[in-house]
Amino acid sequence: MPSMNDDIRELDEDTTSTSPEEPQDDSVEAEDARESENPLEEEGDIAADYLEELLDIADLDGDIDTYVENGRAHVSIVTESTTLVGSDGQVLDALQELARLAVMTETGRRSRLMLDVAGYRENRRKELVILATEAVQSVKESGEPVHLSPMNPFERKIVHDVVASAGLVSESEGVEPKRHVVITAS
Repeated sequence: MPSMNDDIRELDEDTTSTSPEEPQDDSVEAEDARESENPLEEEGDIAADYLEELLDIADLDGDIDTYVENGRAHVSIVTESTTLVGSDGQVLDALQELARLAVMTETGRRSRLMLDVAGYRENRRKELVILATEAVQSVKESGEPVHLSPMNPFERKIVHDVVASAGLVSESEGVEPKRHVVITAS
């Protein structure tokens, strides 16, 4: 006849054992989940974790959003502060490179991740579309090339896309940090 201690021992064993399919460690479970998701989503998650730690260390407020668009992982720090943007987006560019390095360190793959802070890149994109559209109109009216001010690669890409969609030609000329876009009719 089983004793009360045997019943307790059996109950204890039932509640503490796990099946072989269940991970016994949360980090193993998180790693398995990360491996099964889209590599671009993984990049965004890795960068978000890295940036969240950075925000904590710097004692800065901000919410982090991640998404995938046009074959790129995007991470956005939603905040009212422009501290992480810096003058002309220089701090933002540096943070983006650090986030890309964090992704490459963990995955072994080069990342094309895009980072935005406080909506800076989105606002800059809107400004550049207007600037490029005005430059395209000027080239169409005068036939003369238009030389824009120096821009970083992100900004030049936006201008090149607007120019191409208008049926004109653009080239980047010069050497960083003075590399700029020239728009011509042909």
